[in-house]
Amino acid sequence: MYERARFLPCGDKALLVEFGNAISREANTRVRNMFLAVEKQGVTGVVDLVPTYRSVLVYYDPLRVSRQDLTEQLARLEQHLEEVPVEKPKVVEVPTVYGGEYGPDLGTVAQHNKLAPDEVVQVHAGTDYLVYMIGFTPGFPYLGGMSPKIATPRLKTPRTVIPAGSVGIAESQTGIYPLESPGGWQLIGRTPIKLFDPYREPPAILQPGDYVRFVRITDEEYRKTQAAVAAGTYQARTHLVE
Repeated sequence: MYERARFLPCGDKALLVEFGNAISREANTRVRNMFLAVEKQGVTGVVDLVPTYRSVLVYYDPLRVSRQDLTEQLARLEQHLEEVPVEKPKVVEVPTVYGGEYGPDLGTVAQHNKLAPDEVVQVHAGTDYLVYMIGFTPGFPYLGGMSPKIATPRLKTPRTVIPAGSVGIAESQTGIYPLESPGGWQLIGRTPIKLFDPYREPPAILQPGDYVRFVRITDEEYRKTQAAVAAGTYQARTHLVE
């Protein structure tokens, strides 16, 4: 039996729909279903939706719908979330070169977990990761399912510049920096593909509910793929979850 959602006011133009207080696949599934249900129903007054690990922030126009009416509409939708039709999620392959200049913290992660660097890579590339949410910067995927064998604390002092495509670890999470930005995650590799492009439709390759599969590549393969991306001929390899 699912815990009932909580509806929490966030200022005078937003309502938070919260599914429990712990990160889990079940809660995240309900987040995605609520997101889809609101979009499909075209709930009056809703102007934007922001899904997270375990909640959906619903922005609304208070001149078109009151908070009470919106809460009642969302509560009715919540009772039927299991009936929301959901497309099969896709697995997106992310070619990644590990270590060296691309992953300067691979040795740190290995040392912290008493593993060889190659063992860290095998563990990291041996799992399909659920995209729980997109945030921090446009297209940044927060990925769930990483093995505790390679969990490593964030850097004590964040870097001011991290190259786009960098693959990192922070505590029990892993993720990919789509854009050059500051950050404090342990960098273990880099992908040449462009996760976010404002001129592409959709701009982000990854969406909540997708899965990421890291595919280990060589430095030479990295450069070839990088050239294909720059030329606009690269197509991400995807397939549906069986």
